[in-house]
Amino acid sequence: MYFDVASTAPLHPVARQALTAALDEGWADPARLYRSGRQARMLLDAARETVAGVLGCRADEIAFTASGTQAVHLGVLGALAGNRRRGGHLAHSAVEHSSVLHAAERHEAGGGEVSVVPVDRYGRATPEGFAAALRPDTALAVLQSANHEVGTVQPVAEVAGVCGDVPLLVDAAQSAGRVDVPRGWSLLTASAHKWGGPAGVGVLAVRKGVRYSSPLPADEREAGRVPGYVNVPAIVAAAASLRAVRAEADRENARLHALVERIRAGVPRLVPEVEVVGDPVRRLPHVVTFSCLYVDGEVLLTELDRAGFAVSSGSSCTSSTLTPSHVLAAMGVLTEGNVRVSLPFGTAEADVERFLSVLPGLVAGVRAPLGLNLSLPARSGSGSGEQEPAQEPAEEPATVLDALGKRCPLPVIELAKRIGGVPVGGTIAVLADDEAARLDVPAWCGMRGQEYLGEAPAAEYGGDRGTAYLVRRTA
Repeated sequence: MYFDVASTAPLHPVARQALTAALDEGWADPARLYRSGRQARMLLDAARETVAGVLGCRADEIAFTASGTQAVHLGVLGALAGNRRRGGHLAHSAVEHSSVLHAAERHEAGGGEVSVVPVDRYGRATPEGFAAALRPDTALAVLQSANHEVGTVQPVAEVAGVCGDVPLLVDAAQSAGRVDVPRGWSLLTASAHKWGGPAGVGVLAVRKGVRYSSPLPADEREAGRVPGYVNVPAIVAAAASLRAVRAEADRENARLHALVERIRAGVPRLVPEVEVVGDPVRRLPHVVTFSCLYVDGEVLLTELDRAGFAVSSGSSCTSSTLTPSHVLAAMGVLTEGNVRVSLPFGTAEADVERFLSVLPGLVAGVRAPLGLNLSLPARSGSGSGEQEPAQEPAEEPATVLDALGKRCPLPVIELAKRIGGVPVGGTIAVLADDEAARLDVPAWCGMRGQEYLGEAPAAEYGGDRGTAYLVRRTA
């Protein structure tokens, strides 16, 4: 059961039909004047009109790229170059796709400045946050339409309002074809394989009047924005599938939204120590993400694959990268054991019920070798100060937990094992040199109802490197 359309959607049947036909009719160079060239040009123009109609813009504002990532790179760097007289400052949210972050790194390396706008615990940026980041020399602002990892829908129209005459680039890769395109964008990018078109087709839309200068050498194709020969058959298939998917979405979104609600509500009831992340209301209809304490996301994904479910992890906290997801880190939520489920059109209720039936056993199996006691006190949420320790316990020496050299999720696993041996009101210092611990220890405290006291140099607790993360047992 394929539950990972946020990564890439299966080729839509309409795309397959259109691609096959266009391979016969649109193989020639659309820039040529002979008959087969004119035929290819007619197909390309029709595809451009179709995409523009769905995205709500003019056909001559659309350029086709080799991928969604290339569209973002060209959009960010081209808008910055076109607005260099305004200044060299770029503002983007903390949860943008890595393609935006890499373009921002390139801009900084060339002498530009970048401001990162924070998000709340749902992964949502605010107009006030962007307003605070904007400067007189801001040349471009960037905000995704919806987050790739957790599905949170961003307030694009509101942010556009505070941007004023500062151009706003919107990455619509996750939402294009599924929901209405947000208002207020100056530049917009999308990726065909996200909506069921063929891979290798991206979209870059630049509104008339927006200053843009291609960061690449000049080329006469695609209005000078994207150099190289265009893949007419793939573009035709992408446009046909976009139109078909958008028509289907009107019917499917409500059904998928209800299925996702079953997962959002069911997982916390069935699996102990789990956190569902992302905005519960302002979100894409087909995406749900949750994090399991004491679980390596990569291991859990492998077990789900063996059980017949293809899902992905929004977290990069795996043995291969050893770095947490920048999105989950910016949200301040748990970065370990992360699972993203994104349902394709046509997902059956029985498929979701089977997923919910097998997940608890798989999580328990992954946790079993750790010997954890998962009956730790639940979060009370009472707000009462009755269990707050008096000042005397703070004078007791802290229990030291040496997790140096151990990678996510081992520091919090060791913390869970040891916290029961700390007296109520006592403190435990977790020594760790894995950057993920800076995110996961506070998140663990929030989930388990313990008090996070902050950081201190590990040397104060006998460590020769790393950081001490201080936790007070509250119950």
